Amino acid sequence: MPHVVATPGRSPGINSKLDLQQIEREYQLRQATALMIQGVTLLDAQRIDIRGALQCGRDVLIDVNCVFEGQVTLEDDVQIGPHCVIKDAVIAKGTRLAAFTHIDDAKVGPGSKVGPFARLRPGTQLAAETHVGNFVEIKNATVGVGSKVNHLTYVGDASIGANVNIGAGVITCNYDGANKHKTIIEDNVFVGSDTQLVAPVTVGHGATIAAGSTITKDVPADSLTLCRAREQRSIQGWKRPQKVKK
Repeated sequence: MPHVVATPGRSPGINSKLDLQQIEREYQLRQATALMIQGVTLLDAQRIDIRGALQCGRDVLIDVNCVFEGQVTLEDDVQIGPHCVIKDAVIAKGTRLAAFTHIDDAKVGPGSKVGPFARLRPGTQLAAETHVGNFVEIKNATVGVGSKVNHLTYVGDASIGANVNIGAGVITCNYDGANKHKTIIEDNVFVGSDTQLVAPVTVGHGATIAAGSTITKDVPADSLTLCRAREQRSIQGWKRPQKVKK
């Protein structure tokens, strides 16, 4: 069967996995070349994979072994560290993504810092100047301006206000075994390390939660709250909640 090729003198000739790989690398190099002509800095044009549409602003830098899937926008002065995977995301102006960051269907506000080893799952929206650090996972949550979630934390189905500090090892306990529930953390809250927030729960404006607390009730604004169990107890005959039929 005859073929029409865009480049004279070249024919796909794909008869093996090796042929397919060679054509794929040529295609990727063409995309990398177009980005560099546009003004994007690629630290190694041979080590980038674009598996969708990648739009870049001015002064964008992309390190090695990054994968872009779906519709991805990198605004002006964005820097992407090595080994990042970004899918269907908008990364706003001046953001820095450190190595091994994974972003899927999320928006990152201007001037933010994410990673290394951070994961932003679908529905995540970070406002301006937010910090998301190493081994942090955020899913279906908003994080307000200037808030920090820097270490070993899971934030799921939550709303975090502005200027909030989330300590290391904090968990929003959003799943009761059957259904998901929301955690609301208002502005200027400080959550101490190794705290569990058992949703549904609201932490009021300006509140402080002491490290090691398990929070099961709403926390008043401008208060210090701590809850540390003194003894272990078991409840016999307890039954798990049932899924709500939709």
